Amino acid sequence: MTTRTLACSLLLALALAPLGAQPAPGTEELKLKLPKPMFIGTPTNLRSPNLEKVTGKSRAPFYVPKGTVLLSAKKTVTSSDSQPVIGELDMITDGEKAGGDGYFVELGPAPQWVQIDLGASRPLHAILAWHYHSQARVYRDVVVLVSDDPAFKTGVTTVFNNDHDNTSRLGLGKDKEYIEVAEGKLFDAKGAKGRYVRLYSNGNTTNDLTHYVEVEVYGSPK
Repeated sequence: MTTRTLACSLLLALALAPLGAQPAPGTEELKLKLPKPMFIGTPTNLRSPNLEKVTGKSRAPFYVPKGTVLLSAKKTVTSSDSQPVIGELDMITDGEKAGGDGYFVELGPAPQWVQIDLGASRPLHAILAWHYHSQARVYRDVVVLVSDDPAFKTGVTTVFNNDHDNTSRLGLGKDKEYIEVAEGKLFDAKGAKGRYVRLYSNGNTTNDLTHYVEVEVYGSPK
């Protein structure tokens, strides 16, 4: 094979090689301010029949429509547990994402939910949740819903559901359980429109309580 032929073959191979995820027109990378990690390494002692594959890699860039903003900052939070064991509900939208003592809310045992009132109905593009990231844990029966109905009886969109045995009676979930880390869990809201965001969970691999450090909801400003 001549040098010229080899060069042409390499150029053709590069042209045909897959390019990885590229932002769609009209989108931009969602820039996030993440807390400092509190444990290092990939946990290996957590077991679950429904656990997503652990790669140890950081989350890939996530793209949202241009102009997307944080809608949840300082917004009102209510809960199925109106008197948390530890902390206050307004800590869930206060912007503090550090995972140590004094930065998380602890709710009682059994399935619990927290609900954020965004103040107006908006198309939503990303929801991030930090349950607890000072140690590796898996929170059970995580379900994320969006609606314009504060009672979540009508017009409900399910954004995420890993309740694979339907413990919460919200439908059989097909999403995977995941390990809590400092970058939080990002749920793709896919433009679901709603004023209220409700997140369910039901204990974790360490105890039967539910915790939240922070929840962020990103969407269109109008």
